[in-house]
Amino acid sequence: MDLDRRDLMKLAAAAAATGVAPAAFAAGTDLDALYDKSIVIDTLSFAHKWDEDEHKAVVRSGYTGIVTSLNRSSLKVALDELLEWQRRVQAEGERYMFALKAADFLTAKQTGKLAVMMNFQNTTMLEGDVDNVDILYDMGARCFQLTYNSRNLVGDGSTERTNAGLSDFGVAVVDRMNDLGILVDVSHSGKQTTLDAIRLSKKPIAFTHTMCEALRPGHPRAKDDHALRTLADAGGVAGMAALGYFLGKNPGTDTTIETYADHIDHAVKVMGIDHVGLATDFPVRGIKSWATRENWYEPRLKVYKPSYDVQWPAWVPELDEPERFRTLLPVLAKRGYSTGDMEKLLGANWLRLFGTVLG
Repeated sequence: MDLDRRDLMKLAAAAAATGVAPAAFAAGTDLDALYDKSIVIDTLSFAHKWDEDEHKAVVRSGYTGIVTSLNRSSLKVALDELLEWQRRVQAEGERYMFALKAADFLTAKQTGKLAVMMNFQNTTMLEGDVDNVDILYDMGARCFQLTYNSRNLVGDGSTERTNAGLSDFGVAVVDRMNDLGILVDVSHSGKQTTLDAIRLSKKPIAFTHTMCEALRPGHPRAKDDHALRTLADAGGVAGMAALGYFLGKNPGTDTTIETYADHIDHAVKVMGIDHVGLATDFPVRGIKSWATRENWYEPRLKVYKPSYDVQWPAWVPELDEPERFRTLLPVLAKRGYSTGDMEKLLGANWLRLFGTVLG
């Protein structure tokens, strides 16, 4: 990559805005080689179907691992989901492995497998019994969101009318998750639930897939600067989600890969480079290849409140392709991120957090 004087001036301007030093990035750095050697973790991804097309997308992505999303409608359904993954790993062990501890991502990198951390985007499957946390842990779960958008027994979600925070049961759940080594996630949680979880957790927690409210004002899924800063101060990490309508209006036209980089920049400015990561919130293969207005967009209009601002098309073209994070690196490089900074964003920050929480 050849940088002329104009590019260097842009880097200086970006550094002033983000706090990232452009001098640390070496002109001519092979970004593909950097990507290939990095640990790359998407902290909310899944599959439209775990078929050959999805596997091909995984190979194209260069991912080391993902935090996935499992059905959590009941304890039985949750256990069935974990059992299905156990069977998949047994049948396709050359492709997939469980991520039960931080070192599993290193093993996945060395062996060319995809490390998959089992995650539920809610705690409804606990059915009001904190001991069910132990059962799910024993089956391989290593991450739970405390709430989805609406209220549950643990606390209030991001679209709930009230903002009550964690319940007594919620505090007990967080304690048990801490004791066992399960990552606490509050990506979809309400503002007070988010702050309560950060304050009460004995270990750092995560926003696995979110965005910055400063750049997406009024969206219930975005986190404000106070929440981002509080998370960083407690040692946590926030993953910036690449879903187009989370980032801004009119994905693909007004909202682009540069908008995604804007959210990363803002999070880094508020939290510091050691506390920001990457995520998608959609399948590895992307959305466009299989979704339609009828099967994707229209059902969401019935499920989500108007404040969610669901849009169609929902994706940013460059981020919808499996190579999304590889494509992101030149954008970050032009903004002054060093090779070390980019490695942190791609996965090193997540690996550190997983080591602290999971062991």
